[in-house]
Amino acid sequence: MTPPIRLVVSDVDGTLVDPDKRLRAVTIAAVRRLEAAGVGFTIISARPRSGLGWLADELAIDAPMAAFNGGTVFRRNGAIEAQYRVPVDVVKDVLALAAETPVAIWVFADDRWYASRGDGQHVEHEAMASAQPPVLASDFASLVDRVDKITLVSDDAELLRALHAKADAIHGTAATIAQSQTYYLDVTALAANKGDGVAILAAAFGVPLEQVAVLGDQANDLPMLRRAGLPIVMANAPQAVREQIQLRTRSNADDGVAYAIDTIIMPRIGVSS
Repeated sequence: MTPPIRLVVSDVDGTLVDPDKRLRAVTIAAVRRLEAAGVGFTIISARPRSGLGWLADELAIDAPMAAFNGGTVFRRNGAIEAQYRVPVDVVKDVLALAAETPVAIWVFADDRWYASRGDGQHVEHEAMASAQPPVLASDFASLVDRVDKITLVSDDAELLRALHAKADAIHGTAATIAQSQTYYLDVTALAANKGDGVAILAAAFGVPLEQVAVLGDQANDLPMLRRAGLPIVMANAPQAVREQIQLRTRSNADDGVAYAIDTIIMPRIGVSS
């Protein structure tokens, strides 16, 4: 017998929020229906804590949630339940590697976002996602012992893939190196991946992974999509991600999370939407 779903964990960008980074009323209403049916709901994201607070407020999430792909597990009141930082040697090597290329460098530390450049659409989007402006920096040496995430930014897909391969070959066993978007290469602590992150969140809710549904859209979501009992991929996900997950919902532009809750998840808990 297929176990009922008792917890839903959602990615944020490309999944829970629409393409304009807004949380739509239809999604909030669907989450409310879930909770009324006795199912928990929380979020996990590559975003820093500052970019998740307003979502927690809108959705009234008082349970643990995860920033930095699971690198920081925290509550809406600010309490931190787990925190994993990037090893110093990895930070130094990745920054040195990035300095040899034309990529923009973002470093997240001390709940702040430090950036090598302050212009461009990616900076504008991140300012919205992180809910804070960047602190411009040309040198990150003073931050190396407390880095939560490094993001290398470029619209040159081939360059970013090459950097991904090079960094992963050197530090793939010491850190999590993954693309959260085609133009973002993220480096987080080894434990800061969505597979381990969803396991921590499930344990916090007292729910086994086979009773967890997850929703995501990018390659960095695959670790949790592979571990959860009910993995659901967004229609806007890259083909390489969609090919690996059987269940699909609509795109984030078409209220895909709400659609998945009503048509896929609710039937698995024996409740008609």
